[in-house]
Amino acid sequence: KRVIIVHRCGGSPTADWYPWLKRELEHRGISVVVPAMPTPDAPEITSWVTTLQNVIGTPDKNTYLVGHSMGCQTILRYLEQLRTGSIGGTVLVAGFFTLIPSSLTTPKEKKIARPWLETPINNEKVKERVEKIVAIFSDNDPFVPLEENRHSFEKGYGAKTITKNAKGHYDEDSKTYNLPIALKEVLKMAGVEE
Repeated sequence: KRVIIVHRCGGSPTADWYPWLKRELEHRGISVVVPAMPTPDAPEITSWVTTLQNVIGTPDKNTYLVGHSMGCQTILRYLEQLRTGSIGGTVLVAGFFTLIPSSLTTPKEKKIARPWLETPINNEKVKERVEKIVAIFSDNDPFVPLEENRHSFEKGYGAKTITKNAKGHYDEDSKTYNLPIALKEVLKMAGVEE
């Protein structure tokens, strides 16, 4: 069994809760990779999806993906273009299809976000390539409007959604250095004892 964790925009393999989750999963015998995504401060769909493709190689039922923010979008777009094979499941933390407009404060941020927000994702193709989707939200995320994104994941993907109280964007700004709920959901998907 293996897990690939895809970090957020502006993130890195050593940011936020990724090192903690990697350690916890490895303790349970799961192989974990947290790739450094290209140009993390100016993520671009094609290069992020290609990087993820290269890291995964041939996907199978023992492949599980964990995404954070823009990493969630990267995973969905990767699954959408997958022609053969499928994965065991994905846990998406602070994923989005829409953002709180006021959270994009500079022209550069708006320009970076635009393709991710405006390039549609074919939900049916995604669902063909993944067994289970769990989406984790926070009720005070400064970037991700809760209700509409939760609804999009439930309606578009049949995702199980979980909302935690006052976790912000699950990043260093919200002091999120471990994420037991993500660990629990990955282990459940993978059929591994906690």
